[in-house]
Amino acid sequence: MEEKLEIEMAHLPEEGKAFSGVLDSKVFGLSERDARPVGGLEYDLYVQRFDDELLLRGYLGAPFEFVCVRTNKLFVQTISLEDVAVALEVISGVVDATEAIREEVLISFPSYPRCDEGDDPMECELDERYLALDKPVEDGVSDAPSDEREDQWSALDGFNQFKDKQ
Repeated sequence: MEEKLEIEMAHLPEEGKAFSGVLDSKVFGLSERDARPVGGLEYDLYVQRFDDELLLRGYLGAPFEFVCVRTNKLFVQTISLEDVAVALEVISGVVDATEAIREEVLISFPSYPRCDEGDDPMECELDERYLALDKPVEDGVSDAPSDEREDQWSALDGFNQFKDKQ
C-alpha cells in the first residue's frame, strides 16, 4: 500500500493520465473514538491539468467501522464515491493529492450511522432499555445496559462542584 498520492507535473501528459491504487488506512488519522478504518483508501482517478489547476475525477472508497446510533453495535460501511471531482492548485512540480482525497471521504461519513445501512445490513431496532434514563421507576423499565467501552463522562465524576447537593 502507498502512503501518498503524489502527481509529478513533469510526467503528466497534456491529455491527462489515469491513477489507481490503495493508500494505507493511516492517511485517515482518526482518533480511537471516531469511526475506525478497516481497509485502505482505494482510488481510481483520471488526472488532468488546466493551467494552474489539477482536476482529479473518478472513484474513491474505503471501509469503516461505525457505531450504530440506535443499537450501539459496531458495523462496517464502505464509503463509496463514484463520481468525485477534486480540484487542486498547482504550486510546485509535485502535487500531493492525499489530503484532498482523504477529506472527500471523511466529509461523506453518515451523520447518524445506522447498522441497517451497513455493508451487511442488520436489524436496527432501538432497545427500549436505552429509554430507561428518562422513565419513572414505576414504569417497570429496567436500567440501560452497560457499555463495555470506556465511559466518556467518568472524568467529570471528580468535579464535586457539579454534583447535586441532597
